[in-house]
Amino acid sequence: MEYAAPIARLIAELERLPGVGPKTAQRLALHLLNRPREEVAALASALLEAKDRIHPCSVCANLTDTDPCAICGDPRRDESLLCVVEEPKDVIALERTHEFHGRYHVLMGAISPLSGVGPDDLRIEPLLARLKEGKIREVVLATDPDVEGEATAMYLARLLKPLGVKTSRLARGLPEGGDLDYVDEVTLARALEGRRAI
Repeated sequence: MEYAAPIARLIAELERLPGVGPKTAQRLALHLLNRPREEVAALASALLEAKDRIHPCSVCANLTDTDPCAICGDPRRDESLLCVVEEPKDVIALERTHEFHGRYHVLMGAISPLSGVGPDDLRIEPLLARLKEGKIREVVLATDPDVEGEATAMYLARLLKPLGVKTSRLARGLPEGGDLDYVDEVTLARALEGRRAI
């Protein structure tokens, strides 16, 4: 038996979400159809509002509804310390530790030749522009501890070395092949504390 066209479309749209396979999409669709109309409308409204109001910060590229974002606009943050991450979700993961008090730079990806992502596809030029302002003493490379993250960190370390800015990497202890947003706060806080020069 096939689903009615509106249900099939809903399942197909849900299946496009990352980590959602056919069975999960079907389960979510049927769950949503069993909820009151107001709840479904609230979800749809929240999705549309986020899509309309959220944009990358013009300074760091973190997702925000203000410009600059709250982190870049906070005068209490150490502007001489810059943490480079792959994605906006990594900013959230590091902020949950309450250990990092500098600013961020989001690359919007990692070098991955197999996926066709090279250095020119990342926000490296804006990073270099920020460093040329002369306010940054240390750059913490907080890319994921997987092959792509390591390649990106090594590329950036070689690129930054001639600039004379101290460059460090998160300490080991993070699981190899993992994503920062799945690491618990204690492990991530210890990795930040134990970062090392490259």
